[in-house]
Amino acid sequence: MGLVSIGEFSRLSRLSPKALRLYDDLGLLVPDHVDAATGYRWYADTQLEQARVVALLRRIGVPLAQIRDILALDPASAAEQIRDYWARTEMEHAAQRELVGYLVDRLHGKKPAMYEVAVRDIPARSLLSLMRRAHQDELMQMGREFFIHRMARGGVARVEGIAGAPFTIYYGEVSGDSDGPVEFCWPVPGDQAAEIAAMFPDLTLRTEPAHQEAFVGQGKPGIWDNEAEAEVAIESLVAWASEQQRQPSGGVRMVLVFNPANEGAGPDCEFAVALC
Repeated sequence: MGLVSIGEFSRLSRLSPKALRLYDDLGLLVPDHVDAATGYRWYADTQLEQARVVALLRRIGVPLAQIRDILALDPASAAEQIRDYWARTEMEHAAQRELVGYLVDRLHGKKPAMYEVAVRDIPARSLLSLMRRAHQDELMQMGREFFIHRMARGGVARVEGIAGAPFTIYYGEVSGDSDGPVEFCWPVPGDQAAEIAAMFPDLTLRTEPAHQEAFVGQGKPGIWDNEAEAEVAIESLVAWASEQQRQPSGGVRMVLVFNPANEGAGPDCEFAVALC
C-alpha cells in the first residue's frame, strides 16, 4: 500500500484526524512523511499496528505520557508495563467502589462503622520538615523520596518510641484536583537538631510543643492506600473530637510506625490529630 493520506489512515486506524495530529505533536505516532509545502501528513501502512496499540491503550485509560514510555519498550517489557498499570487501576477501582458505598450509606443516614480512637502524650520534639504541594498521584513518590531515600537511608538520627515516628501533615485536601499542601516531618534528637539541620539546608527545623494526640490504632502496611478505609479513619477522629469536645490543632497526620514484626513490608500506618 505504501503511503496513505491522513484521511485514509484515519479510516483504517479508526483514529480521528484530530487525534492523529495530537499524537504527532506528542511524538507518539509521527507521520512517515510530511509535505514541506503544504504540511500535509502521510502515513505508512506499516504504522497501522502502532496506531491500534495507541488506540487500545487510550481505551483503557493509559495517560499519553505513559503510552510514550510503553511504545519505547520491547514487546515483553511493554506487556509487563500494561499488566502493572491495570493492576494499579483495579486497586483504585476497588477503593473507589468502597468509598461509593460509604458515601451512599452516609447520605441515607446510616452511621458507618467507626474505628476505636485512643489518646497518647507526645513530648516536645525537634522536627526537620519539608513543605510541598502535591496531588494524589505525586504524594507517594514525594514521601518515599523524603522518608526513605533522604532520611532513613541517609542515616539521619531518630528519636526513640512513638515520638520518633515520621509523619505527614495534610493541611488541605490531596486528590486529583487538589494539591494539599502537605508537610513531611522527621523527628530528630534535640541535642543534635542544629547539626543535622545544617546537612539539609532546604529543610526547615522547628520545635513542636508537647501535646496530646488522638489516633486510630495501627493498621497493616499499606492499609491506608484504601481510600474508603482512610476516609472512615478520618471521620472517626472528627466524630471523636466532637463528642469529647476536644479541639484538633493543625491538619490530619499520617504517622509511619516502624514495627519490627513487619520488617521488609514497610511501616504500619496510623491517622492522628494533635489536640489543643
